[in-house]
Amino acid sequence: MAKTGFNSELFKFAVYPNYDTAISFLADTLADKEDWDFSDSVKKNHGILKNYLEFTFRKLVQEKKVRFTADNKFACFNTGLVTENLEDIFAFFEEYKNPRPGFTAPFCFKAFLKKSDNTVLRHFSDSIPEVADFFDKPELLIFNPKCDLIPDLDHIIKDNLLRFPAHLQKADDAELRRQLVGAIHEVKKKVRTNYKIAVPQYYDSKIQLLLPLCLTSGSPNPDLALVIHKLNDTTYTARTCLTLKMAYNNARLIVKPQSNWLKP
Repeated sequence: MAKTGFNSELFKFAVYPNYDTAISFLADTLADKEDWDFSDSVKKNHGILKNYLEFTFRKLVQEKKVRFTADNKFACFNTGLVTENLEDIFAFFEEYKNPRPGFTAPFCFKAFLKKSDNTVLRHFSDSIPEVADFFDKPELLIFNPKCDLIPDLDHIIKDNLLRFPAHLQKADDAELRRQLVGAIHEVKKKVRTNYKIAVPQYYDSKIQLLLPLCLTSGSPNPDLALVIHKLNDTTYTARTCLTLKMAYNNARLIVKPQSNWLKP
């Protein structure tokens, strides 16, 4: 059974005899092709995909969309992923029949299966599991250029210093503020002329938007992602920023980011 670096709900729900093998099959063979590792990862282990499945499962549990057979011997959930032919992909589980000491999960993972697979149809044809719903308010997915954007600079600097580029972590507060003000002013102009720059993310049960912050002089690439959220019909606020890896993981929960600045 594979280990995870946090309190995994997936691993409370089921035992995974060959987790990494199953994840590799899902990423490399079954699902439509996508980059599931960050470009600078030394070891390729589909870390983005593992994060995606964990938090998708949590959302499905919250929405009561994990399906069970009447006798509770089988379970299934919709991963939200599709094959290259756009068939939904499901995670399929069987009752854990041989529990060992220390293993309290009620199910055992069997396979990732496409919708047309006989196993899925045999057990769940009358209750095909639905995808997680991140779109209760679709209007939050698009940046509104008519709204003001007011950042809490002190909070951003105080709580996120270690996420800033190394050369700025040693700068005094005044220099940090100047760099941050300049970067936010620049991205406010950019996003008002191209709303697609703002990438939606799902975090803490809310839809937020991510904006690229370029803090390193001469670099064409952003250093951080500014997190903005709607206060009301006229105002966005920003109180934190994320590393690009954190931002991508959060954004990928909704959909594969179609952005020229937020990439794995």
